[in-house]
Formats: sequence, structure tokens, C-alpha cells
Amino acid sequence: MIDYFIAVAIGYTLGAIPFGLLIGKLVKGVDVREFGSGKTGSTNVLRTVGVKAGIAVLMLDMAKGAASVLIARFLSEAPGTEVAAALATLVGHCWPVFIGFRGGRGTAPGLGALFIMAPFLGILAASLGVVTIILSRYVSLGSMIGTAAALVALMALSLIGIHPIEYMAYGILGGILILWRHTDNLVRIIRGQERKIGRGSEQKQPTV
Repeated sequence: MIDYFIAVAIGYTLGAIPFGLLIGKLVKGVDVREFGSGKTGSTNVLRTVGVKAGIAVLMLDMAKGAASVLIARFLSEAPGTEVAAALATLVGHCWPVFIGFRGGRGTAPGLGALFIMAPFLGILAASLGVVTIILSRYVSLGSMIGTAAALVALMALSLIGIHPIEYMAYGILGGILILWRHTDNLVRIIRGQERKIGRGSEQKQPTV
């Protein structure tokens, strides 16, 4: 049981490292949470700071998820430990304690963890996401399509024994969390108000 607690603590701490905010400050001297979606993820960084910064944040955020699973494997052979660490990383990324619990949507660390737990499904999710983005020019739609596909596939493959049954919890809880964090994007897509890739971020308007 102690392995779970350690894995969760490490996973959350890794997830809570706000790479998007840090790179925004270092490269352009801006707080990316004051622009666009107000999130610290790679898409908002790309629009606010630039392509290179956005790619760097994407890689670093994916690395958080991958590292948490690899550390969990070092701590324990139980698949449940991997799942706990990966989910904790998602929570840390979405609600980072270091910056007032205002983080990203979880797609990148979620994908990074999936690449370690089920590499083929990581490739599947990333491929579907990229194709969707190219065709629609909506990064958020690509994230949702890739996440939904990975969720269903991971559940199915866990049920038939190809992956540990514990991985179902990651597919269900992690997938639902990421999709839920994209609810506002889905609403804007339906209304025709979602920004397409290539459009910069406008300054975030204060809420009343």
C-alpha cells in the first residue's frame, strides 16, 4: 500500500509542474493564463508564445505522464500502482497546487502515460488526434477524438486480457476527466466559436 501513496505523491507533484506557465514567462514574459483559454497547456502556449514553445510544452507535459508510470513500475510490479500514478499526474496537471490550481486540460500527460502503459494505443490516439486536427483545424477536437478512441480501446483490450484489467480504471477515469475538461471547447465548436489552429490567442476577458 505504501507504494501506492508514494506513486500518487510523485505523480501529482510531477503533474503539477507548470511547464506552460514557466516557458511562457521565460520566452515571452507572459502569464499564458491571461490569454486565450486561460489554460497552461501546449495549445494555449502555442497560440500565445509560439510554435517552438508550444511543442516544447507538449513534450514536457507528455514526459510528466510517462515518467510517473515508469517510476510506479520501479516502485511496484502491480499495474494498479501505474494507474494511480498516472491519474494523480492528470489531477496535478489540471489542478496544480503550485499555481493556484489553474492548469491544463490533461491531454498531453494523459497521452504520455498511455504511451508507456499501452504503446500501440498511444500511437492510435496520437494518430487519430493529428488527423482530426489536420482535417478540422481544431486542436481540441483532435484531443477529444483521440482520448475517446483510447478510452474505448483500452477498456476493450483490458476486458479481453491483452492489458491488465486495472488499466480499465485509467481508461474510464482518465478519459472522462480529459473529456470533461474539454466541455467548453465542445460547446464552442457547436456554436462555431472555437478558435482554429493558426489563430493567435486574444487576451482572456475577466469573468464577472
